[in-house]
Amino acid sequence: MLSAKDVAVIFETLLASPGMGDTVKVSLVQPRKLILLLAKVIDAGLKSREDALLAGMEAATVDSIKGLADELLKKAGLTELNEKISLLTQK
Repeated sequence: MLSAKDVAVIFETLLASPGMGDTVKVSLVQPRKLILLLAKVIDAGLKSREDALLAGMEAATVDSIKGLADELLKKAGLTELNEKISLLTQK
């Protein structure tokens, strides 16, 4: 079994391979409930970061992923609803 450090190095190597920095256009047509749930899953994953790959992410990558979730919510018109749900579920 690989250590967390080894997994992070392998993942960084894969991310540095040719073409990984290229911009890709993604057409995403999904119901609003799925977009809302996806944003929650992204948020939960970034908060826990238990996975070795997630634990080794740079702050800029984390910000980019948060920005992607925010953009999905904005396009679906769910930003305000997501904020209100977050207030209700705070511990």
